[in-house]
Amino acid sequence: MKVKAIIALLMLTLTGCNTVRGIGQDLEKGGEAIQKAVK
Repeated sequence: MKVKAIIALLMLTLTGCNTVRGIGQDLEKGGEAIQKAVK
């Protein structure tokens, strides 16, 4: 029973990391687009 809970927690953690990384990449691309527009 505890093993399933640990696995579920790890999966949620990994998914969260990927989501945050994706948001960071989107923000970075948005920033680059703004920099190009300003130049």
